Amino acid sequence: FIYRYDAILIVLLIVQYLMYRSGLETRDEIKVICVFHLIGLLLEIYKVRMGSWSYPEPGLTKLLGVPLYSGFMYASVASFMCQVWRRLKMDMTGWPGLTSAGLLGGAIYLNFFTHHFIPDFRWWLTALVVIVFWKTWIVYRVRTITYRMPLTLAFFIVGFFIWLAENIATFFNAWKYPDQNHAWQIVSFSKISSWFLLVIISVIIVAQLKHVKASRSI
Repeated sequence: FIYRYDAILIVLLIVQYLMYRSGLETRDEIKVICVFHLIGLLLEIYKVRMGSWSYPEPGLTKLLGVPLYSGFMYASVASFMCQVWRRLKMDMTGWPGLTSAGLLGGAIYLNFFTHHFIPDFRWWLTALVVIVFWKTWIVYRVRTITYRMPLTLAFFIVGFFIWLAENIATFFNAWKYPDQNHAWQIVSFSKISSWFLLVIISVIIVAQLKHVKASRSI
């Protein structure tokens, strides 16, 4: 017998290994994914402690009430970013630079922790995102056709689909929000804004690492 949370972790580790061995992910991408796994796990431990959500099932691979597989949920976002960047030959125009983007990303991550004690600044941060990335566009290629998209629109689209996936995950008891303890119900639409902001952190880190790597190869 094996607990479901432990089984999920084993499956994810196997999949991650196969993706690396098959060349679907590079060594540098694995490093980025590990960073996001750690960032996500720390956030999960804090949020579970604060009662934002819970993992109701038992498991041997739980740390302070959080199954280790949860870090892969954040790592998968980083993996998606890396794959899109490489396979769609993605680039950005009008990138605001490390200082502006880095400070904004740090403030967003900090707000996930501090809003339990002080006012939630997510809407102020969202407004800053629009301002800072107003001139930033994603340029990507599908076969021979080049497309452009405002970066803030991409943030929202990815956040929306993560929210859809979150509804599926909570339906199957991967974790629960307080209002789902007695019966499942749709995840609050406000969570889209949370994922919107979290995706921004992912893009900032991945984009900056890609820029650093590109500058070294020159």
